[in-house]
Amino acid sequence: MLNLSTQSISRSIKAENLYSLRALKTPPAGILLAKWLMVIGLILVLFLLLPWQQNIRGTGRVTALSPAHRPQTVQAVIAGQIQQWHVREGEYVNTGDTIVTIREVKEKYFDPEFLTRLKEQLESKKSSLNSKSEKAQALKRQIAALRNGMSTKIEQATAKLEAEKVKFENAKNQYERNKHLYDAGNIPLTKFQDIEYKYQGSMADFQNAQVEIGRLRAEYQEKISKSESDLNATEAEVFEAEVEISKLTNEYANMQIRAGQYQIIAPQDGYIVRAMKAGIGETIKEGDAVCTVMPEVNDLAVEMYVKAMDIPLISKGRKVRVEFDGWPALQFSGWPSVSVGSFGGIVEVIDYVSSEPGEFRILVTPDKSDEPWPQQLRVGSGTRGWVMLDNVPVWYEIWRQINGFPPSLYKAPLKDAVKDKGNKDVPNQK
Repeated sequence: MLNLSTQSISRSIKAENLYSLRALKTPPAGILLAKWLMVIGLILVLFLLLPWQQNIRGTGRVTALSPAHRPQTVQAVIAGQIQQWHVREGEYVNTGDTIVTIREVKEKYFDPEFLTRLKEQLESKKSSLNSKSEKAQALKRQIAALRNGMSTKIEQATAKLEAEKVKFENAKNQYERNKHLYDAGNIPLTKFQDIEYKYQGSMADFQNAQVEIGRLRAEYQEKISKSESDLNATEAEVFEAEVEISKLTNEYANMQIRAGQYQIIAPQDGYIVRAMKAGIGETIKEGDAVCTVMPEVNDLAVEMYVKAMDIPLISKGRKVRVEFDGWPALQFSGWPSVSVGSFGGIVEVIDYVSSEPGEFRILVTPDKSDEPWPQQLRVGSGTRGWVMLDNVPVWYEIWRQINGFPPSLYKAPLKDAVKDKGNKDVPNQK
């Protein structure tokens, strides 16, 4: 009985508690908050599943695609002193227009008739060279005449030697026959002595003819040697004169060119944007910059610098969104379609070497299929850019950013770069 009463009491207490709970009502604000939390959670889940276009951020400035259209300094080729400015900053100049006139500062070139006097020296040296050349030719003719004369004289002396030799042989034979006769007592002494005298005279004539040939050779060789010595000396003078003429010709040509450097001219069409040397009478050295010329640019580009870890993901032809200084823009980097105020571009050049520590430079040209770039852009204006990559879910992009990972690499851009380069030896990345 006691147990039954205890159970009944417990059931009554539970029933009373359930009734109290059923009597309580949920506040309307709590219901609304729960609904809002559910909606926000659902929106957040949907947002995390939305596609997000990955991108690589970079900063840079406006430039020209062609190096010839970028700002260039006009330098002085020779040292001088500014005499007159012919242009003002901001003024447009054409190729060949005179920018500055300078005058000499080196005492060697102070003489206004220096070029004329140099030309006179050159003409005098040329006349001297002609005279020495003619003297050399005359000596050559003289040597040739001496050689011919020596040949003729030796031929004559040789003929005379042969004649004397024949006479000597005859006199010798006659002497030997008469000597036998004299020894036998068949002829008198006076006759034999007369024959002996003729024999000795013939021998002397024969020996003199031999000596004459040697004398002629020595005499003519001495004259030829002296003429050859004079010829060598004259030819040496000719060579020295040619060297001096070459030096004077070079100096004269340099002076002619130098005279044309007193006018510093514009190398190409453009605007004078800055004068480095301003004052009249200011001295400038060789190679000093005088002013800067900004050519007219019709091939604007943006040089953008990106991190080294991102450069392998960029390939030529990638789309880029560019924001220029001075043009208000609202850029959603992950959703370029809803961006406002930015302009389209295409990656045109990727440097193969880092421009700055940890950064590489890329050149971006206007996207012809997008809105044209502003006409008011000037070279040097600052820019911000986003190189567009592939689409990924938002949750993946958040996870990547938190972990500091680079954007996903679905396709190796190096493969396209290798095709552009035409190098078949580099293996394609997969």
